[in-house]
Amino acid sequence: MTQDNTQFGLFPELFSRPLLAVFDQPDSSSDGGALLLKGIDSQIRLSERLAQCIDDARESGKIHHTMHDLLRQRMYGIACGYADCNDAARIANDPVQKLLVDRDPIEGDALGSQPTLSRFENGVSPRDLYKLGMELADIVIENQANRRKGKAGRITIDLDPTDDPTHGKQQLSFFNGYYDTLCYLPIVGTLQFDNEPEKYLFTVVLRPGNAPASKGALGILTRVMAMLRASFPKTKIRVRLDGGFANPEILDNLEMEEVEYLVAMPTTPGCWS
Repeated sequence: MTQDNTQFGLFPELFSRPLLAVFDQPDSSSDGGALLLKGIDSQIRLSERLAQCIDDARESGKIHHTMHDLLRQRMYGIACGYADCNDAARIANDPVQKLLVDRDPIEGDALGSQPTLSRFENGVSPRDLYKLGMELADIVIENQANRRKGKAGRITIDLDPTDDPTHGKQQLSFFNGYYDTLCYLPIVGTLQFDNEPEKYLFTVVLRPGNAPASKGALGILTRVMAMLRASFPKTKIRVRLDGGFANPEILDNLEMEEVEYLVAMPTTPGCWS
């Protein structure tokens, strides 16, 4: 069965011609929806800007996959449900996955293999990760500033630790008494503008499973508040944190920054909070 459909609502530059869907071809893929992700990525230049943050120390004559291609392969692969690098073996020639990194879906070269992706992931330095984090926050704030023309009554910064359970002997996996499991404990940062229901992710920092809830929070808050003030100079900033962040260093910093803040206070057994 075939169906012709011309799509005008989203990304007209990608769908300016009728789309023919055929389900009995030898070179087929179940990841067609990822083309919408590519459209968004192209518009905001997310992967392009992030790839520029990664130092490429490889020998130029031996490079078959650019940093941008490898980053896009992992980004789109994870978004399509291929979280493990081992999945590269079965999707390296997937026509849609190749199209997502601007290769001919049929004749184009295969995507990076599992060893290539593993070397890519392990080759990213702490300096690269810092630059990636700053660039991600800058992209989010820049796009929101353009959307709202630099105006907002209040911007709320939320920081939350969250458990990421592990099932093996992964490096930095430790037992966390609060979550009662072996895990990592990444910290997640989001931005909310006025009373909009959406929250916009601006940072995720991977931390050991036994890390204090507030580890790294002060640096994140200091940097993102400076970026927000540059893009939204007349906007009130509110910081919202749970009880794990209630320590003198963070509270003193919030007072010094003269922002609104809501910080939960941890309870003591036998006492009312």
